[in-house]
Parts: sequence; C-alpha cells; structure tokens
Amino acid sequence: MSSITLPARCDRAAAEALWPELVAAVGDSPTQIDGTGVAHVGQAVLQLLVSARRSGGGARIAASPALEEAARLTGLITELFEDPAL
Repeated sequence: MSSITLPARCDRAAAEALWPELVAAVGDSPTQIDGTGVAHVGQAVLQLLVSARRSGGGARIAASPALEEAARLTGLITELFEDPAL
C-alpha cells in the first residue's frame, strides 16, 4: 500500500507537485493519503483527491479539520471520506 502526505498549503502548485506521486501510487490497493497537517486547501487539490478516490484501488484520506471543512463546504465530504463526521 502506498502512502502520501499532503503539505500544509494545498494550493494549485501543490496539486501540480502531487499529481505524479499520486499517479505512481495508483494500484489495486487503496493509497493512504495523510492530510492531517493540511491548513489550507484549494479546489485543484480537492479535485485531485476525488480523482485519487475513484482511481485504481481508491484512496483512504485522513483529514485535518481544515480539509474536512473544505470538503463539507464544497459538498465533497461523502465523496472524499469513508466515515465523515457529519
């Protein structure tokens, strides 16, 4: 199982940097994504995370409060997380 750690600032530049790492991590088992240190997240990274969840074996995302709130505000909470705290 592959593991990826998201940076504190997940903006467009971060999405561009993370893309090759996520592509390389796609396989038959879920990719573990550690987003517990995320303080800011933008639309590009949210789109990347949705793509990761839908690709290959999927992805399991551990979220910070900021990442969870961004997902909630954009309507992506159930799309991104296994057991969201609704």
